Amino acid sequence: MKAILVSKHGGPEALEWCDYSVGNPGPGEVRIRQEAVGLNFLDVYFRTGLYPAPNGLPLVPGNEGAGVVTEVGEGVTLFKEGDRIAYAGPIGAYAQERVIAADKIVKVPDGIELDVAASMMLKGMTAEYLLRRTYDVKPGDTILYHAAAGGVGLIIGQWAKALGATVIGTVGSQEKADLAAANGYDHVINYRTEDFVERVREITGGKGADVVYDSVGKDTFPGSLDCLKPRGLWASFGQSSGPIEPFNIGILAQKGSLFVTRPTLFTYIASRPELEASSSALFDVVSRGVVKIEINQRYPLAEAARAHTDLEGRKTTGTTVLLP
Repeated sequence: MKAILVSKHGGPEALEWCDYSVGNPGPGEVRIRQEAVGLNFLDVYFRTGLYPAPNGLPLVPGNEGAGVVTEVGEGVTLFKEGDRIAYAGPIGAYAQERVIAADKIVKVPDGIELDVAASMMLKGMTAEYLLRRTYDVKPGDTILYHAAAGGVGLIIGQWAKALGATVIGTVGSQEKADLAAANGYDHVINYRTEDFVERVREITGGKGADVVYDSVGKDTFPGSLDCLKPRGLWASFGQSSGPIEPFNIGILAQKGSLFVTRPTLFTYIASRPELEASSSALFDVVSRGVVKIEINQRYPLAEAARAHTDLEGRKTTGTTVLLP
């Protein structure tokens, strides 16, 4: 069996295609044959060392995948050999096979292909908790989402529109603007040619948005705060452009008694009931066609370095899968 290993932090070249051994599943675990692995910016953070590896180096990156159960360990009753499953976390997805705790996986409903499941678990459940639990989006709300043509962004656009919100997104090219507009966004701002703060104020008649979802970080701060209405919420859940420097919390008072949170998916799906509720909500909107998942890029898992180069170069759109 082979897997991608990171022996030292660095650029895409740190991703090495190596022989790798997977043991038998222990109590409460299953072994799975992976059919597809999702690509996420989170993988870059672990590769570079921005996020510390849970068990140090060497590291098998990747937090999202789907496959088939090939063996179950002692005490596992929810799953059996042959079950189609998917997961978001724990780390270790960039492998042809893996052993994983049974309580971290869910069954994939009939009608959803495994490559689609692999491409949407982390991104789709991120969209679920952002839209329904970090801020409960309601009809009439106005939201701003940065990086609207990304994997989470395309899901957010469709789902938020179905919830009755006015959906504003930012992108970096006309091609990405067209893609976002086709996926639920009412207004798309090209931040390379327009001032997104001014445009949000124009679109909202000076009122601002109820919530800003920001996975970009350095490049969109503090502008994101200026897009909010008084007592609005800034949800900062990533930093694809770099981490945000420490700031004086007093700025939140100056800009309208704002709320701020730094959520992560894994806090929102920490318990089995939360995981099942979040994944079920995602499977429901996908199965009903409310949210359509398009896989826009496919790479062999062995070429993960090329995939990371394209991801960091902002050459990808929507979802991407790596195929073992």
